[in-house]
Amino acid sequence: MKGIKFILAGILFGIVMSKSEAISWYRIQEMFRFQAFHMYGIIGSAVILGVIAVHLIKKYKLRDYQGNPIVFQPKEMSVPRYLVGGTVFGLGWALTGACPGPLFVNLGYGYWAILLAIAGAVAGTYVYGLVREKLPH
Repeated sequence: MKGIKFILAGILFGIVMSKSEAISWYRIQEMFRFQAFHMYGIIGSAVILGVIAVHLIKKYKLRDYQGNPIVFQPKEMSVPRYLVGGTVFGLGWALTGACPGPLFVNLGYGYWAILLAIAGAVAGTYVYGLVREKLPH
């Protein structure tokens, strides 16, 4: 029964993603073709909301659901790391028409073809786990 809040958060996430049309393959293709502002508006809103949330977490020293302090670790800005990672992520997003979160929302909608993208994501994660130690971090 403890996990109910996470299930409810997932359901809310799915509703927001579907109602905002962020799971729409057509909307994603419009974004990558620079034909519409819709997805850029969603992403920009999420970035602004994230900045506000991080600021509030730091200001009020909020804790996670288990009572542990939330600590933000500084990251080294490595251009090749983010350029390669972002390119691979963007190519996968453009080819499948979905990023990781909406994959499961699409599955919930009954779009069974998305199982191929989910299988690809799981396989990619597995391969990354195999070669992780050999990659520059």
